[in-house]
Amino acid sequence: MDLPTIIRPEHTFIGVSATTKWRGLQIIAEKAAIAFTIEEKKILKALESRENLGSTGIGNGIAVPHAVVEGMSHPRGLLIRFAHPLDFEAVDDVPTDIAFVLLFGNSNRGEYLNVLAAIARQLQSPGVVMAMRKAKTVDEFYSDFLSDSRG
Repeated sequence: MDLPTIIRPEHTFIGVSATTKWRGLQIIAEKAAIAFTIEEKKILKALESRENLGSTGIGNGIAVPHAVVEGMSHPRGLLIRFAHPLDFEAVDDVPTDIAFVLLFGNSNRGEYLNVLAAIARQLQSPGVVMAMRKAKTVDEFYSDFLSDSRG
């Protein structure tokens, strides 16, 4: 799975300010709408519907909000670090500071598990998450995430 084609440097953000998970999803929808030229309301509704099924907080301060969004032709994503950790109702109750947002069209719905597996592999690499949390710039944050996938 070629993560740089799904999550691009220009779709990476740090210092995103939100006070709640739901406000965080609104901001994510705003950014995704601009990045992917899809209606913001469509994205937000899809993300909220998915979140209502169960938290996408996977633990260790990480969430993977994801949804099928009408109009998406290819799987695409955003990489976000919140200014302050949010209660994402994660399985381990650790507040979320990093979100990997994945949006898919109906035609590529099955690719979600492959992308999630690729992200999980990255996060298992020693020091990747710690480096992402310490990154001072968007470029550092992005390259820390992809550090082992290029080699």
